[in-house]
Amino acid sequence: MKKTKPTNENEIKKQLEELKAQLEQQSKKPKAKKTTKTEKPKAKKTTKTEKPKAKKTTKTEKPKAKKTTKTEKEKAKKAAKKEKEKAKNAAKKEKEKAKKAKNVAKKEKEKAKKAAQVAKEKAMKDAQEAKEKAEEKARTPEEELEEQFSDEQIRNFQIEKMDMDRITNKVCEIVAEYEDQGMLQSDLWKKLKLSSRDGSRLALRLERRGLISREKILQKDRWTYKLIIEQTPISLESLQNSPCLTCPVEQKCDIENIYPEPSPLHCQLIEDWVITEFTKKKK
Repeated sequence: MKKTKPTNENEIKKQLEELKAQLEQQSKKPKAKKTTKTEKPKAKKTTKTEKPKAKKTTKTEKPKAKKTTKTEKEKAKKAAKKEKEKAKNAAKKEKEKAKKAKNVAKKEKEKAKKAAQVAKEKAMKDAQEAKEKAEEKARTPEEELEEQFSDEQIRNFQIEKMDMDRITNKVCEIVAEYEDQGMLQSDLWKKLKLSSRDGSRLALRLERRGLISREKILQKDRWTYKLIIEQTPISLESLQNSPCLTCPVEQKCDIENIYPEPSPLHCQLIEDWVITEFTKKKK
């Protein structure tokens, strides 16, 4: 801008006003530009500042969120671990409890088994004792004698002041009268006036010789024997009246002879003698 020298005061004032107006105009224009420039930077700065702030906020917020999540996770982890340990301990206790119950059941089972075994042994023992008692009760004097004496002692048994052959024949004759029905030995001993001990030994002697048999029976709640004849001994009395002893043709008599030769199979004398003896016996 060109400077002019003032001629007078009015011109100077005028110039000053013009300069002032120009300055104002100039000042207005730069201000607008500056305002735009400053606004833009301000906007940029604001954006820049806002962005960092937002970033900072995000950064600060994120760590906070991370920390919170981390602590929550740790808390949850600790809680889960605690619950797991609690569940593990509970399971362990239950397992120990079940094991104890199993051991108790096992002990009870063993105890019951042992008690059953003891009861079984006791029952077997009682049964054996009862059996032995029953056997003792069922034992007869003859069985006791059989244990006390050998077979030889029984066969050679002698009753004092008695003819054993005679008493043997007498017993066989009496028992033979009862045939297959037999008779009680106690009745026989009473008949012969013998003690039960002597009578029992005599019965054993006759049984050993095969002359009688003994049958064990229960009589009036007591075990005894019934005697049955097996073989009647030969007696000389039965031959006293035999016609053969005085028969004149006895030497010629033979079972193989044919009639009319003398033979016991068709001898009238023998037939008459048998009939007579049978009639006597029957009477």
